Amino acid sequence: MRFMNMSKPSVYRRFGKRMVDLVITVPVLVSISPLMLLLGLCSLYFLGRPVLFKQRRIGYREEPFILCKFRTMRHIHDHSGRMLPDEARLVRYGRWLRATSLDELPTFWNVLKGEMSLVGPRPLLPEYLPRYTAIQRRRHEVKPGVTGWAQVNGRNTLTWEQKFDLDVWYVDHWSVALDAKILWQTLMKVIRREGISQEGHATMPEFAGSAAAETEIEADGDQEERPDFIRG
Repeated sequence: MRFMNMSKPSVYRRFGKRMVDLVITVPVLVSISPLMLLLGLCSLYFLGRPVLFKQRRIGYREEPFILCKFRTMRHIHDHSGRMLPDEARLVRYGRWLRATSLDELPTFWNVLKGEMSLVGPRPLLPEYLPRYTAIQRRRHEVKPGVTGWAQVNGRNTLTWEQKFDLDVWYVDHWSVALDAKILWQTLMKVIRREGISQEGHATMPEFAGSAAAETEIEADGDQEERPDFIRG
């Protein structure tokens, strides 16, 4: 896929965003390390091993990386060995972690490593790649974020198409002022515990592909084969 090249990028777009990520992330990780240790022990008690949820996600320019979060669900299978739905596996402690967004704290390590930014489209699963429209895939033109424009404008109460529209809008408009606004609004959302899940779901239903994506795939029989990454 061809990614858009910005002409005469601002200082913030060239290297300022990464500097801001580090200036904020390093002291945050130091200050929250005791809290992360406590949450890790609580997760071990309520959920068992492993403490961290690690999963392969798609990042900048569609490169895969391993996302780290605190685990919020138990590994429970039905009689045939299939994993039960999220609603059945999400325990009270896990719901609390999600409601407070404390399960996201380990993702600051992804920011420190340069795989993510503090602000950007949320990283999603590899199997979603062939389900995007060409426009929706533009969300990978910037690094994925711990929070983003879609998260402060509805989060999981939005449809997938609405979220992707907001993600692409961010790709075309991101700036230091917009990122600062998103970080501030994120803090307010966390305090108010807004947009945690979509109605009828514990979190967000799987993205099956928009109608436009399905039409695009059917119309292009010689479509370039895309990498089929497995979950980490």
